[in-house]
Amino acid sequence: MEIEKAAPILKVLGDKTRLTILKLIEHQTCCVCEFVEIFQMSQPSISQHLRKLKDVHLIQEERRGQWIFYSLNQESEWIDLVRAILAQLPDQQEKLTELEKSGARITCC
Repeated sequence: MEIEKAAPILKVLGDKTRLTILKLIEHQTCCVCEFVEIFQMSQPSISQHLRKLKDVHLIQEERRGQWIFYSLNQESEWIDLVRAILAQLPDQQEKLTELEKSGARITCC
């Protein structure tokens, strides 16, 4: 792994919101509207975080009708590094469970 190539990836991963997004989509897909609810942030703010993750190929998107769902890019050259980092972070499933309980999980669909 070259330092010049790793630095931009680590810079993107240096943000709490982006790390949480990656942990949330580690094993499942999520829609922008779910991130908006979880983080209590505006859709444009969430989209900026997703764009940064997508620009370095850490996430991929899948269109379902008019909605876009995000998942961890399993083909990323950085997947091993990302998985090693995510393995050290606390589980975030409770955030999605709370959305389900409140009826807000996938409100866009």
